[in-house]
Amino acid sequence: MALAQTPGGEIGNVAPDFSLPDPDGRIWSLSDIRGERGTVIAFICNHCPYVKAVIDRFVGDARALRNEGIGVAAIMPNDWQSYPADAPDRMAAFAARHGFTFPYLVDETQQVAKAYGAVCTPDVFGFDRDRVLRYRGRIDSAGKGAAGPDTRRELLDAMRMIAETGDGPAEQAPAMGCSIKWRGA
Repeated sequence: MALAQTPGGEIGNVAPDFSLPDPDGRIWSLSDIRGERGTVIAFICNHCPYVKAVIDRFVGDARALRNEGIGVAAIMPNDWQSYPADAPDRMAAFAARHGFTFPYLVDETQQVAKAYGAVCTPDVFGFDRDRVLRYRGRIDSAGKGAAGPDTRRELLDAMRMIAETGDGPAEQAPAMGCSIKWRGA
């Protein structure tokens, strides 16, 4: 497991469209997921300890954001042939176990992860209502650790700010996690 950190400098990019299946074969596009007040696209996987540490907090924040008109989807970008713990059937079980209320999509070709510039899991992108990137950072200040009373819910707060003002926070802490498992790497 190689630790990776998200790069900065991409605020203002427009979200690339996509057409990806969930583990049951239903095809989802960005327009299917897009929320009236913004959209979160999170690149995650099943086996990464960084994802495992934050997934229940992410699911809770995603539920709150969806109730506020912000669309949410997770995309699994890893080469699941080489990392079978991330295979689609295991994605479905992972989503059910953690109570996902949003689509969990398979990026088998890895083209969507490349188009977004994703580098790790979790890698979270927060877009405004016009699909412009306003947040790229971590889910919260606890990171891989347990959340406590002083944990800042950075994604939740950023998306609420974006929905209200159209702008993201000036200070954004990069996400850290396992590097994406690229095919042929």
